[in-house]
Amino acid sequence: MAAYFGNVSAIAYEGKNSNNPLSYKFYNPEAIVAGKTMKEWLRFSVAYWHSFTYNGSDPFGAGTMQRDWDRFSGLDLAKARVEAAFELMEILDAPYFAFHDRDIAPEGSTLQETNKNLDIIVAQIKENMKSSGRKLLWNTANMFSNPRFVHGAATTSNAEVYAYAAAQVKKQLEVGKELGAENYVFWGGREGYETLLNTDMKLELDNLARFFHMAKDYAKEIGFGAQFLIEPKPKEPTKHQYDFDAATTLSFLRGYDLDKTFKLNLEANHATLAGHTFEHELTVARINGALGSIDANQGDELLGWDTDEFPTNMYSSTLAMYEILKNGGLGSGGVNFDSKTRRASFEPIDVVYSHIAGMDSFARGLEVAAKLLEDKVLENVVDDRYASFKTGIGADIVAGKVDFKSLEAYALQNNPIVNASGRQELIKSVLNQYLLNA
Repeated sequence: MAAYFGNVSAIAYEGKNSNNPLSYKFYNPEAIVAGKTMKEWLRFSVAYWHSFTYNGSDPFGAGTMQRDWDRFSGLDLAKARVEAAFELMEILDAPYFAFHDRDIAPEGSTLQETNKNLDIIVAQIKENMKSSGRKLLWNTANMFSNPRFVHGAATTSNAEVYAYAAAQVKKQLEVGKELGAENYVFWGGREGYETLLNTDMKLELDNLARFFHMAKDYAKEIGFGAQFLIEPKPKEPTKHQYDFDAATTLSFLRGYDLDKTFKLNLEANHATLAGHTFEHELTVARINGALGSIDANQGDELLGWDTDEFPTNMYSSTLAMYEILKNGGLGSGGVNFDSKTRRASFEPIDVVYSHIAGMDSFARGLEVAAKLLEDKVLENVVDDRYASFKTGIGADIVAGKVDFKSLEAYALQNNPIVNASGRQELIKSVLNQYLLNA
């Protein structure tokens, strides 16, 4: 097997004082945090599309990535990428990976040829999974790149495209079962609209729900028990996508009797595009019992699009892990690096460095979040802030013992209203102390 990453040895934990760039400073997979190992909490996953198919191109320039496997083409290229993928996972000791169907195998001139290509590569992946012990966190269908999806897939205006999309997902459910995928993700890249002037929104939403119900039914039929996940995103490439954010997606799922089947796969950069913080999206999902998995990355605050940078923001990773710990973990989900090296970081070794940075960021975030929870830092703040709802009229409100008339009678007593400071700056100062010292 070729060495695509320069004969790099397996990355080991060396601690925060190490000067070795090819080592983990905070990610110690066997270290116990809050009763489980880091490896169990984090369940790291390599994203196939960014690490092995992304060529570094952008709207203003051609690809820059130096990838030895790119000397091949067609199925030979697909086979070489499988070798590269499992080499990288071995170097990082990353237990999981994730892919779109078109990441792993090229499209043919017909659906039959495309599926045949998939079968060849799936067999190779399965063999490598068996020999390496790596697992498939999730797979999905790319229903946004091909021009046939110009008007969407499950929300298209063209019934022929709808049928093709169903066939594509049917195949991916079968692939997921074959490879033992623990989750299956639906990302509606073009499930939205550009203008309402030519859009029947109700028909599109109804058709999307029909599509999800058919997927649920077929998974049950073939015995594929993976957790179904939807990944919200507000825009890009469609101007307004139907799975805009966590709250919008949950509303859709409840409205179409799908909320017992689906959870959410939440991405940090998608939260940014929706005008939210990552922790906001995680909280919305958690309090609704729908936090399933995460795509770990970050955006650039100076740019208005989905830059998919590797996560290095310690505030974000800490507050993300705080929500994940409060959720009791991610269940069958994981921390998938839907992240790509910058266009100027074009050497293969940069892919290794990038994953180390992301894994260390979330490992440190896990440590700090666990300490915050152990010391009940934020819990005490919240408890104090809402103390008025634990006694007296507040307790009656929470218990449902009041109505407008009784609340009016209480207000007419003209008791003095005294608000307490929220002390946001103090809280952030304490958070800084934990980030630096925990």
